[in-house]
Amino acid sequence: MTALSKVSILALSLALLSLPGCTVGPDFAPPKTAAPQDWSSWRSGDASLVAPVAAEAKIPADWWTVFDDAVLDRLEREALAASPDIETAALHYAQARVQLEGAGAAGAPQVNASADVTRNRQSEYGASTRLFDALGADRDTLAKFLSQPFTLYRGGFDASWELDLWGKVRRTIEQAGARTSQQRALLDLARLSVTSEVARGYFDLRTTQREIAIAQDDIGLLKDRVGLVAARVEGGLDDHATLRQEEARLNGLQASLPALKAREATQINRIAVLLGKHPGELDAELAYRGKAMSELPDLSLGMPSQVAINRPDVRAALAKLHAATAGIGVATADLYPSIRLGGGFNLESYRSENLFDWASRSWSIGPSINLPLFDGGRRRTVVKLRKLEAREAAVDYQRTVLKAWQEIDDALSGYTSDRQQHERLTARARNTADTRDLIEARYRAGAINYLPVIEARRAHLQALRDLAENEGRLRIRFVALNKAIGNAPEEEPATTDGAP
Repeated sequence: MTALSKVSILALSLALLSLPGCTVGPDFAPPKTAAPQDWSSWRSGDASLVAPVAAEAKIPADWWTVFDDAVLDRLEREALAASPDIETAALHYAQARVQLEGAGAAGAPQVNASADVTRNRQSEYGASTRLFDALGADRDTLAKFLSQPFTLYRGGFDASWELDLWGKVRRTIEQAGARTSQQRALLDLARLSVTSEVARGYFDLRTTQREIAIAQDDIGLLKDRVGLVAARVEGGLDDHATLRQEEARLNGLQASLPALKAREATQINRIAVLLGKHPGELDAELAYRGKAMSELPDLSLGMPSQVAINRPDVRAALAKLHAATAGIGVATADLYPSIRLGGGFNLESYRSENLFDWASRSWSIGPSINLPLFDGGRRRTVVKLRKLEAREAAVDYQRTVLKAWQEIDDALSGYTSDRQQHERLTARARNTADTRDLIEARYRAGAINYLPVIEARRAHLQALRDLAENEGRLRIRFVALNKAIGNAPEEEPATTDGAP
């Protein structure tokens, strides 16, 4: 190669390096989503279900701690650490981070080294021996010499770098970053779903256990009533029909008790599965201790626009749209020429002692260009497909946001309704307690017999049963509300083998 040729190649390479790169494809901009000015703007149903919502502070990310229940706190910690769903989502997030790291490496130069030793023999009548016939030389002597086996020693390296003239690498990195954000949002969604299921199962269980305790107390009262009626029948004050009626009421209430206990066992198992434990392992920890449920806090949800955007499923849908938009640029870049700079340096010798001699060197350097001319429209079809995928992702995002507001409205309406019902049921329980106390006082004064006392106590138990059902439902509404606003735990995902 002449000096002029070397200078020409170097000048061309430098010119290619100085070419201004551009990034094809649309730049991503988050869609504008409408949001209400306050919590009373976007509400369905009767105006009485619109309750004032504070906006000074947010419910804590570990929202279950507001119940001040040590057992629930422990269950939630165990679920976050042991749930297979969370572990799977964490592995997907780790894989996305590794893929992002690999996408960044695509824009770096590629350097490879190689070395080999081979034993060779050439054909006496191969293409390389045709020249002997044209020269008229001693063909057989030369051919036999060239066909003698020999060992060839080679070693060297080569380097290449594809110029990112159209931003394909940049769009690929952008796409991988968006997919990483999507997997992070899905991990948050998995954590929120698991903690919500644990809390929901726990409150269902405690409600059932309270119903069992109230039913057992009611059975005791009915047994006393049956005994009193039986004594009255013996004394001729009541007939046998009244006794049979009371016995039927007792049998009916006793018949409901096994079903409640079976429901309790099912609910314990449901929680055990979420924590990765076998049946019976949580029986002692979840045994009923008769502890009253704590009061719920006022709702402090933050600004409406931020509530919907912060939901994990909304963030995942937005990241999916971002990745699809970046994919348009990746596909568009394939429509344009690609330029690669390459070079290599090698040593080759059939004599081992001469392998590292300067005369054994060979090298090459220079650019190469790949110009797509005709592929039957395949590349343009891919671009059209990516654009359609982006449009689909945009529709999915809007649907996800709309669903978020619908779920928030449903959760707020349900929570407000049960809070209002709770006030009435609490007043009713106080009224039945006062009535019971008055009737017991009359009994102690000798003004009435014991049967009205039993009925007053049973009426109070019925009020407590309805209140217990409402309180359990109210706490489940609170769980649903936190899930609706996307109040996911903020703890970082556990480090996974192979993750950066």
